[in-house]
Amino acid sequence: MDFLSACVTPSPPGAASLAVAPALSGQNRQIQVRRLGLVDYVPTWELQEQLLADTLAIKARNRTAQEQAQPFEPTPNYLLLCEHPHVYTLGKSGKPEHLLLNETGLAAHAATFHRINRGGDITYHGPGQLVGYPILDLDNFFTDIHRYLRVLEEAVIMTLADYNLRAGRIDGLTGVWLDFEAGAANPRKICALGVKCSRWVTMHGFALNVNTDLSYFGHIVPCGITDKAVTSLQQELGQVVPVAEVQERLLLHLAGLLGAELRS
Repeated sequence: MDFLSACVTPSPPGAASLAVAPALSGQNRQIQVRRLGLVDYVPTWELQEQLLADTLAIKARNRTAQEQAQPFEPTPNYLLLCEHPHVYTLGKSGKPEHLLLNETGLAAHAATFHRINRGGDITYHGPGQLVGYPILDLDNFFTDIHRYLRVLEEAVIMTLADYNLRAGRIDGLTGVWLDFEAGAANPRKICALGVKCSRWVTMHGFALNVNTDLSYFGHIVPCGITDKAVTSLQQELGQVVPVAEVQERLLLHLAGLLGAELRS
């Protein structure tokens, strides 16, 4: 069974019920972190697909082993962290017309475009943006895709709080926002999410704008949302913020929320 989370999806109010439960027998809560640096989008997508396929193969073997009373093989968890050259990606539920550039326009902006198998509409990745791709077997943590999305959001919210930025959620919209309160004058998105989950194994993930060139968002309708802005840490703080520093802060928060042990 596959679950696809879109950019617009029903959201529980707040981050309640994110308390970490003790690990059960057979659950592997180690996460192998791979810091990839600046890498092209397609090879990273292919790496995700391979890690997903490998994990699903282990789960298939475990089902057979269970039937035959054979030993159980723990499934791995991965987190790929990277930046990408300029690229636009369109999820399965997205509308191609939300990309406002033709092939000539893409070339002029040194950008590429790919249709992919995550949920959501169109989004942008580029240098200065911290992108995370967790390939996690949620059977190792909890089998609740909406809770998983809330955990990713909460890790970003906690990271932004380290920089004295108050961020949160907007009901009905996945992602992390500033000026998120009802009636706020200028709600603006700082982190997008789009996830695929197959047999409780996740791929794709989040994109946090750190020092992102926000002009590239002007060439799309981000996540199909026409009435809200996009921002970055650099835009909000008025200075460049080291992506590696943000990355390490976010890792610590995510590990705490998942009750995970990080391995490099």
